[in-house]
Amino acid sequence: MGNCFQSPPGRAEDFYQTYREREVEDEDASSQQPRSSNSQSFREPQADQRQPSSRTASLQRKQTHRENGLLQRQQSGVRQNSFHRDQRQPSFKPPSAADKKSLLRKKYSYIPDNYTSLEQVTAALREAGLESSNLIVGIDFTKSNEWTGKRSFHGQSLHKIGDRQNPYEQAISIIGKVLAPFDEDNLIPCFGFGDSLTHDTEVFSFHTDHSPCHGFEEVLACYRKIVPHLRLAGPTSFAPIVETAVDIVERSHGQYHVLLIIADGQVTRSIDTNDGDLSPQERKTIDSIVMASAYPLSIVLVGVGDGPWDDMKKFDDKMPARDFDNFQFVNFTAIMEKNANAAEKEAAFALAALMEVPIQYKATMELGILGRVTGKAKRVVPRPPPLPTPQRQRSMTSQQTRSDDQNQVIFMDLLMIQVVESS
Repeated sequence: MGNCFQSPPGRAEDFYQTYREREVEDEDASSQQPRSSNSQSFREPQADQRQPSSRTASLQRKQTHRENGLLQRQQSGVRQNSFHRDQRQPSFKPPSAADKKSLLRKKYSYIPDNYTSLEQVTAALREAGLESSNLIVGIDFTKSNEWTGKRSFHGQSLHKIGDRQNPYEQAISIIGKVLAPFDEDNLIPCFGFGDSLTHDTEVFSFHTDHSPCHGFEEVLACYRKIVPHLRLAGPTSFAPIVETAVDIVERSHGQYHVLLIIADGQVTRSIDTNDGDLSPQERKTIDSIVMASAYPLSIVLVGVGDGPWDDMKKFDDKMPARDFDNFQFVNFTAIMEKNANAAEKEAAFALAALMEVPIQYKATMELGILGRVTGKAKRVVPRPPPLPTPQRQRSMTSQQTRSDDQNQVIFMDLLMIQVVESS
């Protein structure tokens, strides 16, 4: 009995062979049939334009995907790092007014000598906008003036009045010539210090009513009138004249001034002052110069006579804690001893004295010091000048003296009469 599931002999092999032949034919037809995309015809590319295989294309897509992912992660990291940096570092802020002032103080803490001719200094003064010099003069009348001219002034007192100008008169005259074009009102407050009345604590005015001198001619005339009637003393301190100048600047509502101090020696330093320490006069002088840097005031110290000037050079270059470098020292004697004619010496001295003034004036403007009134300046009342007794007072004194003499004679006569009568 035959199996109903058993194929007849030869039928299975024929079926399998027929199936394989049809499969091969379908594959051939599929490979020969042109491909279409979006119902558009497709032309077989040339050998050099053939599309990459599906595997290669897949690899390329994966590579592109990885590269895109890496780029996105990098960009994300950059944004994240930038965010953290922004969190760590505050955003930029413009400098405050205090920061700007601190930078300006550092800028003007030391002012070098920048000019080589008096014409350059004069031009710089005009360029800086200096219209009025507002000069103040302070003269040293300490006792050392009697011997510090031993070498430089033929052994004479530096204040000797004669046919020839002494060093003080020379310095006043030269500075007057240079600053005259910048002096509109021609008013010059003048003071003395260091004599037997003022010592190291006060100043005296050249006029009894404390009024300024009218021009340098009057300055010299008053100086010559005062010198014979004062007594040189000491000790030496520049604090009183600096404080007086600051008071004048404050009363002028912050106008720019130049204080010209003419002195024969450095600030008094006693022999018992230890190295590195300051004498009372040195401390007060330094404090006054530092205080003056808060005002539109330039200080020019002119040294006359034989010196020494070591400490003055330190004052010029190493003065600490100032709003700006407001102090300049000039060795008048060294300049006048140069091998040059009189005109060249005068120009060299004026150049050295006014070298820093243009930049100092600019500093007072940029620091906001010019025109400022603090209300903290010490009020100074100068003493009257040591002038001779007025003629009327001398006449009254002489009359009183004659009257006393007459009374004395009468008294003696009466006494003699009494003696005679008693005998």
